[in-house]
Order: sequence, then structure tokens, then C-alpha cells
Amino acid sequence: MQINPYLPHEAEIVERIQESDAVFTLRLRFVEAEMRSRYSFWPGQFNMVYLYGAGEVPISIVSDPEDERLLDHTIRAVGRVTDGLARLKPGDRVGIRGPYGRGWPLKEAAGRDVVVVTGGLGCAPAVSAVNYIIKRRAEYGRLVIIQGVKKSKELIYRARYDAWARVPNTHVMLAADSGDVFWPGHVGLVTDLFERVEFDQGNVLAMMCGPEGMMVTAAKALAQRGVAEEGIFLSMERNMHCAVGLCGHCQFGGQFICKDGPVFRYPDVKGLLGIRGF
Repeated sequence: MQINPYLPHEAEIVERIQESDAVFTLRLRFVEAEMRSRYSFWPGQFNMVYLYGAGEVPISIVSDPEDERLLDHTIRAVGRVTDGLARLKPGDRVGIRGPYGRGWPLKEAAGRDVVVVTGGLGCAPAVSAVNYIIKRRAEYGRLVIIQGVKKSKELIYRARYDAWARVPNTHVMLAADSGDVFWPGHVGLVTDLFERVEFDQGNVLAMMCGPEGMMVTAAKALAQRGVAEEGIFLSMERNMHCAVGLCGHCQFGGQFICKDGPVFRYPDVKGLLGIRGF
């Protein structure tokens, strides 16, 4: 069976998790047994999730690639399709087309310290990478996970962060621009935490995703700490429609986010970051 990149395959919702007021996770299982056995992805890739009668949206895959049972997608309800997906329940079905794009350089990161910097729901594209490293902990050095949100109530995956923090040689640091009285993390910018981060600057790889302004600031701050720009990777986000580089909606300079990304090496895109129209 060859997977057709243009056609969705039916998947059933096995579990629905409400992460916050507007964010939820759908745990899916392909209906066709052959799809369950043939489908594979790499952390950092995405699927097109199709809601029948409404359309489809690109959603990062947050499960571990070796989970043979379920395929997890964390979604923010922000539009017609995602609002419709938010109303689904276990037993309902959606279409899945994918996986697409280029994922995180986890093979290149083996044997090195890893710093993961995320902001807002930008944490979702990095979750599968962190899960991958956690399950193969001995293959990597120090793991630093830094997550920032605008308001402390917007933090999702709280139990997941707590579990990661208990793993040996793994450090979780949280920041909120504004925090409530019970907020246990830092109040301020994500980059404020860089002064507290310890890693081998000569043997480290950084992965980041989230608001573009945050990633630019974080990449510059890491470079100032001695991290080689070649070792900094960004997961970019644009308006993706076809996912196969044909429609042109996600063109990024001379490349396409859906096909050449979404993960890019920082030197390859830093000249385009922050420029209107790119």
C-alpha cells in the first residue's frame, strides 16, 4: 500500500484532552489496519487534519514516532475548521493526510546537550522531539526545556512538564509575561532565563518554535552565549494549504515551509526573519 499524499485517510478519535480554554489534544487511530502499520513520521513533521464538510488545517504531531497505537495532535480553536474539530468527541472521525515537511535534527543532536526554547502553543511542534529524547535519554547530554507564555493560565502540558523535570539531567524552566499569585515559574521574558541555563556551548544543539519575534531574540541570545548558529534550528509557521509545495501560500523566500521546512537551520533563514512579506 502506497500512501497517497493528496488523499486523506480516515482516523477515529480515541481520546480528547482539554489542555486549556481554547487548546485541546485529539488522540487518533487510523481506521485502516494497513495504515496503522505503514504510517510513520519524524518529530517536527505535521499532518493535514481534515474535518468533513469544513476543510483541513496543518497540525503538528506531538506523539512519539514509535507509538504504534495513537497519533496525537494539539490544536488551538481559532477558526472555522479548528472550532469544528473542538466540538468532536471520542468515536468521531476525521481525515489525516501526511506526514509532511522536514523535522528536527535528532540524529545530529545525539551525544550533545540540547536546549529547547518554545513560546505559547509553539511548544507543540517540539513535544515529539522532547519525548523522543526522554525515551532515549542515554543517547543525549544535558536537556534544557524553556517554555514561555504571555499569561500563566495559558500554560498547557503542566503534567508533562512536571514529568520531564523528574528525568535525570533534564531541566525545565517556565516563564510568563504575567503570572498569578500561584505561578511557580519566572515572571518575565523567556530570554531572561538564559542567564540561568547551563550547557556545553561547544557541544550543544538548540531547537525552538513559537512567535517569530521570540525566536529571533532567543537565537541571537544563544549565539551571544557561544552557541554556533549552525547548531540553532527553528520551526517556522505560515499559512499552509496544500502541504506539497504547489499552492504557494507558504512560500518563504525561495523555499516553502510545507516542503523545505517547517524546521530550518537558523543561518538559512535569518535574513528573512522579521521582513514583511516573508
